[in-house]
This record gives sequence, structure tokens and C-alpha cells, in this order.
Amino acid sequence: MAEFTAQDVKRLRDLTGAGMMDAKRALQESAGDFEAAKKWLREKGLAKSAERSDRENVQGAIALARIDNAAALVQLKSETDFVAKNSDFVNTANDLAELVAKQGEAAAGQKSDAIDDLKVLLKENIELGKVARIEAKDGQVLDTYLHTQDGRGVNGVIVLVEGGTPELAHDIAVHIAFAKPQYLTRDEIPESVIEDERKTFENMARNTGKPEAALAKIAEGMLNGWIQERTLVEQKFAKDEKQTVGYVVGDARIVEFAQLLLGA
Repeated sequence: MAEFTAQDVKRLRDLTGAGMMDAKRALQESAGDFEAAKKWLREKGLAKSAERSDRENVQGAIALARIDNAAALVQLKSETDFVAKNSDFVNTANDLAELVAKQGEAAAGQKSDAIDDLKVLLKENIELGKVARIEAKDGQVLDTYLHTQDGRGVNGVIVLVEGGTPELAHDIAVHIAFAKPQYLTRDEIPESVIEDERKTFENMARNTGKPEAALAKIAEGMLNGWIQERTLVEQKFAKDEKQTVGYVVGDARIVEFAQLLLGA
């Protein structure tokens, strides 16, 4: 039988989060080799995590990082808010955001081992969700906003404005966080989506009991309202609903934006 001490078991537990019996078994299976024991525990934990992969994970954290002229948002998903508030979980999300801000969205894949370690340590279905990165060019203003709750981000925004001030960009970022637009302009909405909604509103118009000749106009009005609610430049501005975002922006231009929301 391999020789190891109670201190070895404790050290392995502290590093891996394993239970006492699992840590002891790992050292036995690995003939006292500490690194081999860590690997054994990780593989055992990942095998268990595969069984949890179909469990719903709508909790988690949104991390935001801004480095030089780029900003990134990362969604790290978990099953419970208890795990999402864990310092290891939050730190991993923040590390992911910093990596993406520096190197691009594809760089998030470099942290797959760290995410696997979280699955083992925290015993939940943890996975990388959506990732977004925006980089500003000369003459463009980048701004960000992150709403936090219980020590983790839940609503993150990046917005890029051309020909505007930092104050304008910030106002737009805060508006996006509140209004949650899906598109920048109506031209971005897929035609298939428009047609599906048009059919829905045509059916709704028929149920109003209005004359047949008026139904097309009623449906089109409903569709236009639906588009305005979801399109950033046509939304009513959060700070002054008498004006649209497009009016507030004026001669400036919103180039693009990204928003990640907890549970979305």
C-alpha cells in the first residue's frame, strides 16, 4: 500500500475541493503520487460532471473587461446563484473577460481546463456561455456598463459611438442596460422574423372586429411598434421618453453594441 499522511490527504483536499474519502482513494490509486492523484480526481470529477451536463444552468455571472481600446463581455453559466457568487467562479469569469479583451473571442477556449476544474470543484453544470468583444478605432468612443448583484455581474453592455462624446456613449450604454434592445437598426432584423411577426399581428388584427379594409393598416402599426421596441435607435430614450435614442445621438453614430444578460 502506498505511503501518505493525513497532511497529504488534507493538502489534496484543499487544492481540489475533494472529500476526504475521495482524496484518500486518489492517493491510494496513485501510489502516493500527488500529481497523479490530482489527475485521478479531476478525471473522476469530469466523469461525474458529464452526468450533470443536461441540467439547466440559467444562473452564473457576466464579466466585463476593458483593456486599451477594446472591451469584452463573457457569460459563465452555472446552475445556482450560490455557485455563481463563489470567488473561484467569479475570478474565472473575470480572467476569461480579460483574456478575450486582450486576444479576441476565440481566446476564451484557452480556459477550458479552468472551467473543467470548476465543474469538479463546485459540482455543477458549469459552461462558457456567450462571448462578445468590441474594439474602437481612431475617432470612436468606447463605453461599458456592468450591473452587479451579490458580487457578480448580471447585465453587461459595450457600446461603440463615432462622432460623439464619452458622456453620450455612457448615456447610451446605460440606456441599453435598461431597455435591452435586440438590434441596432431595423435593417438588422432578419426578414423571416419580420414575416413571422407580421402574420401574428395580422391574426391579432382580425380578432379586433375591425372592418376588413382596416386590418392591414392595424397589423402594420402593431408590427412597427414591435420593431421600435426592439431596435436601439428607435427606442424611447430612457432618460427622456419624449425623444428616441436616434434623436439623442444626433449627428453622431452608434457603430455597434453588445449586451449579455444573466439567464439569456
